[in-house]
Amino acid sequence: MDVGQSVQAVRTAAGFGELLRVRRERIGLTQQCLADHATLSVRAIRDMESGRVRRPRNETVRLLADALRLEGRSRTDFEEAARRHPLGDEPVAEPAAPPVARGAIVGREMEAEVLADAFAVHGDRLVSLVGLGGVGKSRLALEVARRLHLAARWSVRWVACGGGSGGPGMPGMPGGSLPWRGPVEDLVREIGDRPALLVLDGADGGVDAGQLDGLFRHCPGLRVLITAREARPLPGGQVIPLAPLPVPAPELDAEPEALAQVGAVRLLLSHLSRLRPGYTLERSEAPAVAELCRHLDGLPGALERAAGWALVQSTAQLVARLAAVPLTLAAPPVVFGARGDVRDEVEPAIRNLTDRQRSLLDVLVDEPGDWSGEDAVVRSGWAPQACLETVYELLSRGLIRSVPARDGLRFTVLNLCRRLVREESGLRFAPAGDAPLLAVAG
Repeated sequence: MDVGQSVQAVRTAAGFGELLRVRRERIGLTQQCLADHATLSVRAIRDMESGRVRRPRNETVRLLADALRLEGRSRTDFEEAARRHPLGDEPVAEPAAPPVARGAIVGREMEAEVLADAFAVHGDRLVSLVGLGGVGKSRLALEVARRLHLAARWSVRWVACGGGSGGPGMPGMPGGSLPWRGPVEDLVREIGDRPALLVLDGADGGVDAGQLDGLFRHCPGLRVLITAREARPLPGGQVIPLAPLPVPAPELDAEPEALAQVGAVRLLLSHLSRLRPGYTLERSEAPAVAELCRHLDGLPGALERAAGWALVQSTAQLVARLAAVPLTLAAPPVVFGARGDVRDEVEPAIRNLTDRQRSLLDVLVDEPGDWSGEDAVVRSGWAPQACLETVYELLSRGLIRSVPARDGLRFTVLNLCRRLVREESGLRFAPAGDAPLLAVAG
């Protein structure tokens, strides 16, 4: 049997992954060397050779063929093997792709990796990503879908639920229809037992657990990612709160290089550089940039709006404007991103609190600096279990955030949340000290 017949026999028996390994070892490359030559990750090479990824995307195959220096019939056979079903000779259709993002994701790289691994490595089937409006849930879900589609060749079905009270209208099995064109039977038939990700974006009205189970039964390779403002636990599902981006500590204000590495600042600078080509963060402007990020709590939607106004106002002018009217940062007349006002991102979460949650929040908004769960118990006077449960609920709603600490978990209330609660409650504040920190006005 000649080399071509040998390679063809390997392809037929074991699929593309085995063919890739044979080709790599034939020219003496390690997985790391091949990854470097092909500008891919070594994990991608490992997943393809192990069979975890059986149908790599066309661009990946081209990069591999170039790195392996394949030409003529060898290259044709290699590319054809990547397009064929591992159990037969019929070419398979390209998996459905997610919507295309308008730009690179900034500041959420770690979260994207963790979520993608939750589905592809750890086998989670149902994950709910929850948090404030404008915190970046949809953008993160889009990045996770993109990674699973490109690296693992999963099909992606994206459903824009639109929030509100109506919910996504999940179907029964069989019959019914999801909120996209075509009956659900077509979706089940198309996915079959192959890996696929269903994203229900903005499912604020909830999802019917029984109907979702029907989809899982009919599609064993299906994974579901839900984004919503409020956690609605589902059987077998994981709820992941998404906090705003990290904001800079005041001691970084005079250090532009260190400041530019903080998540919220990175995102703001990425928007500014697109709107104002050639923009660089100068030492003189660094304190205003840092203060702007802190004022807006690192909320991606609010930072995007602020960057839009940077065409007509400096960052220092924006900070002064927000100091005068803290909750009225609307979108510019022409903007590439979020609409509405910064109040719209926080106020609904406060309005939907239970009496118990609002009662604890009213106590915590005036807790100076950061605090621990034990501090919240002491300040509220509540039983520890009830207090810590409520802290957890406020954290899942995005109204408080965890902060770095050496002595355990500590938290702080979002600046925008403080301002809204104080505005709504009509409170006046005494100077810090031994006296009570808040008192009812009037």
